[in-house]
Amino acid sequence: MKILFATTEAVPFAKTGGLGDVCGSLPRELARLGHEPVVVMPAFRQAYESGRPIEPTGVSFEVPIGRKMVGGTFLRSSLPGGEVPVYLVEHHGYYDRPELYCERGKDYKDNCERFTFFARAALEAITRLDLGTELIHCHDWTSALTPAYLKTEYWGIPPFDSLVSLLTIHNIAYQGSFWHWDMELTGIDWKHFNWRQMEFYGNLNFLKSGIAFADMISTVSPRYAQEIQSPPLGCGLDGILSFRHNDLFGIINGVDYSVWNPEIDPHLVSHGYGGHNYGVQNFADGKRACKAALQQEMGLPVVEGQPLVAVIGRLADQKGFDLVADVIRQWSATSSVQWAILGTGDPRYQDLLEDLARQHPDRVAVRIGFSNELAHRIEAGADIFLMPSRYEPCGLNQLYSLKYGTVPVVHATGGLADTITNLTDESFAAGTANGFSFETYSSGALAETLERACQTFHNRPVWEQLIRTGMQQDWSWTHSAREYGQLYEQALARRGQSLCSDAG
Repeated sequence: MKILFATTEAVPFAKTGGLGDVCGSLPRELARLGHEPVVVMPAFRQAYESGRPIEPTGVSFEVPIGRKMVGGTFLRSSLPGGEVPVYLVEHHGYYDRPELYCERGKDYKDNCERFTFFARAALEAITRLDLGTELIHCHDWTSALTPAYLKTEYWGIPPFDSLVSLLTIHNIAYQGSFWHWDMELTGIDWKHFNWRQMEFYGNLNFLKSGIAFADMISTVSPRYAQEIQSPPLGCGLDGILSFRHNDLFGIINGVDYSVWNPEIDPHLVSHGYGGHNYGVQNFADGKRACKAALQQEMGLPVVEGQPLVAVIGRLADQKGFDLVADVIRQWSATSSVQWAILGTGDPRYQDLLEDLARQHPDRVAVRIGFSNELAHRIEAGADIFLMPSRYEPCGLNQLYSLKYGTVPVVHATGGLADTITNLTDESFAAGTANGFSFETYSSGALAETLERACQTFHNRPVWEQLIRTGMQQDWSWTHSAREYGQLYEQALARRGQSLCSDAG
């Protein structure tokens, strides 16, 4: 099948989060399965700085944006490996900027215009580059107008009238909401500015528009697909998602095991790690060596018999740091547990963690910022990985942790609930337990679950079985890509059956 990925992020060209990982990995895996994907994305400054070769196509285009015509050109590159073409939409005024969506924490004021242009450019690429596209796979609000254009301005025009669209929601909290008069920029008839399609509390909402017009909708875990159909996790769009529940599916993101794999991880050969790569057959020795090296690197005492708990990520309430802060504050003074924390975010959490590290240097180690290399070494050296997110559409660090034999402790939400099986007598007997989880979002529930994990740490037969189960599980992109392939086939079978698009 010929699939066009309309996205604003794809590793290595541009990335701010998990979207970039998905759109950099999934198309390559689909190509290995026999599909013919291409990626269309803006030519951000990051793309030029990515190191990938970029060449002109000689193809330009012009589309109406409000009352003016705006032109752009297509550049060509490819994802690493060369099998998947990448076409970059060049418009320096829109995309040659320091950041993708905002600067110094403030959204660019012309984001509506920038991504209206991109939505139309993705469709223009199909004919002007003769791509032969059968299905358009759009991602998040930044490309969500594309299905709307397909069912309005481009409707009835070959080959657009035979195309189907899939919209994947990576995080429903980001919707692309703009002043209602920005509807003029889209050129779409005002009759579609109604409560069932493009209007949301008086504003133009890109994500809602995509949900209304896409032939099918997906998100990044089955649990999250259910959660967003009701408040509060639906973020106001639960009504339209519930209405479209027959067209809504959840597929877990995959892991690139060529990058996240302790057997071949190149980051475990420096900083005193001495090449201690390991797999499921020799994890005991490998993790022991990596733990000692991590303790040294983080300035913690080298102690084998104490659990080392790791946290990596954005220091924010959404990631559960209100709970983490409470537990570390209590435990750092009384517990023998060690903490290794890597991340950046809310200054109040940064200040708290740095204060605790100064007060308890033998128990708390903090690195403010982000280091990909250190993240790999933390996954290898830690015993327990903590992810108490308030909500988590999919999550990737818990999957990395499983591969590295680092036992996850998670809040049972979204993709965390779909991937981590809580240790019980039943799950242990069935051989499915791979971590610990708690249902109630509270610091008490987190502390109780973490205490249970730390106690289990000292029961080596049970602990090592948890490690083996996690390391042997397959969360690769191969499985996810097959599920997407099946979803694409369903979308083609449902061609033209989007009910919301008939309103107005």
